[in-house]
Amino acid sequence: MSERDQIIIGYDLWYLSLPVVSARDHGIGRVSGTCEVIVLRLRTEGGVEGFGEASPWSVFTGSPEASYAALDRYIRPFVLNRRVSEREAIMADAQRTVAHCTEAKAALETALLDLEGQLAGQPVHALLGGKHCDTIPLSVSLANPDWAADRALLARLREDGVRIVKLKTGFAGQAFDLMRLEELSRDFPEFAVRVDYNQGLAAETALAQVREVAAFKPDFIEQPVPAPFFDVMAEIRAEIDVPLLADESVFGPEDMARAIREGICDGVSIKIMKSGGLTRAQETTRLAAAHGLTAYGGDMFEAGLAHLAGTHMVAATPEITLGCEFYQARYYLREDILEEPFPCDGGVVTVPDALGLGIRPDVAKLNQYSQNGARAA
Repeated sequence: MSERDQIIIGYDLWYLSLPVVSARDHGIGRVSGTCEVIVLRLRTEGGVEGFGEASPWSVFTGSPEASYAALDRYIRPFVLNRRVSEREAIMADAQRTVAHCTEAKAALETALLDLEGQLAGQPVHALLGGKHCDTIPLSVSLANPDWAADRALLARLREDGVRIVKLKTGFAGQAFDLMRLEELSRDFPEFAVRVDYNQGLAAETALAQVREVAAFKPDFIEQPVPAPFFDVMAEIRAEIDVPLLADESVFGPEDMARAIREGICDGVSIKIMKSGGLTRAQETTRLAAAHGLTAYGGDMFEAGLAHLAGTHMVAATPEITLGCEFYQARYYLREDILEEPFPCDGGVVTVPDALGLGIRPDVAKLNQYSQNGARAA
C-alpha cells in the first residue's frame, strides 16, 4: 500500500481574526482593523498533518461564515475516513455538495496537497506538474486612503527591492487617482505601475475615466466596472491601448470561456480563492493562455498559508507570466501565522522546495487569533 493511501482521521478548523496595519480602500469596499480567514488542518492515521487556508472577502467571493460552514458542515463528511490518494474524488464531491464557497474548496485542496506532498516526499509544485521557476516577481498593492502613508510604504518597498506596485483606484474620485499616478511617475520612476479599479467605476462613465488613466501607460488596467458588464469591458478594451485585465468577471474556467468568446480582456487575475482550488486555477490559466491572454497570480486578504499555496500553483504554471501579489503576510498583517516568515525578499517570492507546502502554520498563533475556541496543538 502506498503512503498516499493513509486514511484521514482528523479534521480541525480555526476561524481567525488577524489584525492589519491600516485601512485599505478598493472599488468595492474597505478593509480595516482585521481580516478574517479560516484554517483547516487534516491529520492522517500516521500522524501527518496538512493545512489549508480559506481567505474570503464578503463583497467579492463570499463571507468567512459561509466558508466555515461549508468546511464544517457540508464538506467534512466527504473527507473523514477517505484516503489521501482520493484527492481528486474528494474535490469532486466537495464541488457537488455545496455551491460556490470557492475559498473553502481552495482550503481543502491545499490541505490535501500538503498531506500528499509530505507522504510522497515531494513539494506541492511537483504534484501540480513541476516547478518552472525558483522565484516569482512580487507586486505590492497601494490602497491606503492616506496617500502619505502609501508614499512611506513606497520608500520601504524601494529599500526592500520591490519594483512592481499596483495602484488601487476608483474609491475616492478621479482627481485622487490622477494625482497619485502623477506622483508615482515623478517621484518613484523605478516602479512598474499597474492599476486596479476592483469594479469601482459606473458602467455609464467608465470609458472616459479609464482613458485618462491609460495616458500614464501603466502595465495594465484591471476590472474597471462591475463583474456582469462584459459588454462594457469589451468596449473599454477596444478603445484603449493599455492591456485590460479581468478579475471579478472571471472566477473559474467557465467564466474564462465566456470572457474569451466576448473579448473582454487581454489577461486575467488568477486566484485560487475564486477558482475553487489550485488545479482549477491552473485550468483557468491554461484556457486563457491558449487564446493569447496573459495572467498573474493574485490574492485575496490572505495570510502566509494561502500565499504558500498560491506560490506553488504559480511555480507550476508557466503560463502565469506577470508575477504575483503575495505581499500581505509581509506588508499588511501585523503578524503572520506561519512558523517561519513567508519567503519574499528582494522583490521576489522564493518557491519552497521542502515537502508539502514547505512551511507549517504556528498552531499557537492559530489558537491566539481563533474566534471559535482553541484547538489542541
